[in-house]
Amino acid sequence: MSVFLLRRFATFVLTLVAASVLVFAVLELLPGSAAEVVLGETATPEAVAALETRLGLDRPPLQRYADWAGGLLQGRTATSIAYDTPTAELIAERLRVSLPLAALAMAMTLVLALAAGLYAASRHGRAGDLGVMLATQIGIAVPSFWLAMLLILLFAVQLQWVGAGGFPGWTEDEGGGLGAGLKALLLPALALAAVQAAILARVTRSAVLDVMREDFVRTARAKGLSRRQALLRHVLRNAAIPVLTVAGLQFANLLTGTIVVENVFVLPGLGRLVFQAVANRDLVVVRDVVLLLAALVVAVNFVVDLLYAVVDPRLRHA
Repeated sequence: MSVFLLRRFATFVLTLVAASVLVFAVLELLPGSAAEVVLGETATPEAVAALETRLGLDRPPLQRYADWAGGLLQGRTATSIAYDTPTAELIAERLRVSLPLAALAMAMTLVLALAAGLYAASRHGRAGDLGVMLATQIGIAVPSFWLAMLLILLFAVQLQWVGAGGFPGWTEDEGGGLGAGLKALLLPALALAAVQAAILARVTRSAVLDVMREDFVRTARAKGLSRRQALLRHVLRNAAIPVLTVAGLQFANLLTGTIVVENVFVLPGLGRLVFQAVANRDLVVVRDVVLLLAALVVAVNFVVDLLYAVVDPRLRHA
């Protein structure tokens, strides 16, 4: 088990290093200068050169990469060009919205997908199965941003149960509270979860049906277990590997793919921060956020690998 963990951790570190090099190199290839964006088109070449020197943009790329990577290893981050604030503070503030949003959307995805997938598999070939497959096909076809606008029209404009956008904060001092914060994230999470739940439900149904055809399931049924008992005791755990794989990818996608939905609901999350940083050509913020998202994706995959070993003991012994 220790060798398994060491290998996975080494893969995690190497992937993160490769991601940092790729992120830095891609941003270096972008045309234009952040100093020109900050000072405007009327700035003189001398003023642009002076600001580039102050921001460290005149140094060689390798030196700037070494300074950036070394600062991150020491817990230091650069200062945002547009906000004049350390990127760590900006990112930490926005993560207070994006992480709960992704977690809530993933919880909805798991509940809806597992319930629908198990229901469809237990009624294979019957009306219930066909109904679930039709619903999931529609869910896959509907874009998240379009569903988000429909949810706003229904629940915010027509029924007026929730606000159309914005985030009140997690504390009463910020003008909100835990209940108000969760209420503000409910519709965005549902818009994100709908497509993911449709995909995961189909994967769950397929995995459960494959396991139900195995000999050990027929043996369990022959010993007197009902279809429901065999499904919950034997089938579900053996079908968990493909479900975990897709669920891990989906959670990573929810962490990195909330830009459009956050802008629809005007949520001050990471997606909106990246959108504003790109518009301001604040590449310091873009670079740190993209690397953080890459680290989160790799970390999620690392956790999924560990869950594989928990679900399937053969992987630990191998």
